[in-house]
Amino acid sequence: MRALKISLISLAAVLAACSGEQQELQQWLDQEKASSKPSVQPIAAPKKFVPEPYLVAGEIDPFSNQKLSAGAKLDQRQSSSLLESEMRRRKDPLEAYPLDSMTMVGSVVKQGRPHALVKVENLLYYVKQGEYLGQNYGRVTKIGETDLTLREIVQDSAGEWIERTSTLQLQENAR
Repeated sequence: MRALKISLISLAAVLAACSGEQQELQQWLDQEKASSKPSVQPIAAPKKFVPEPYLVAGEIDPFSNQKLSAGAKLDQRQSSSLLESEMRRRKDPLEAYPLDSMTMVGSVVKQGRPHALVKVENLLYYVKQGEYLGQNYGRVTKIGETDLTLREIVQDSAGEWIERTSTLQLQENAR
């Protein structure tokens, strides 16, 4: 019984001590709230909109049929110079695949002429000089033991058709 009285007295003392700490905590919170002031930046006033006058109203509209047809004729003249013969010929089967999907896996000399072994979608093709590869009108110009060089016709950043040289390197570990 005596142990029960002692434990009740000690429990009452602990509860009394906790209530005092809670009052101190509440006083500290109230003090911090009073001392802190939010700093809100005022919103800047909107700028006045000044419309620009349209000064080219009397000139040719850039979207008119006249302007568009002139641009189409210019494109046809540019494309006809480099692509005219390319557009008339029958496409080779390997022109259906992009160049980056092809790998050169070997080279062979057949009837005294070098041929490259090109792998596309797990099929091997014999490729000789003058044949076409890739989707950019790529024509094989040279076949070496370790590489295949071709000439492609592509559009540059200005939209003009230019020739560029590309190479397929021999891939020894291509499976």
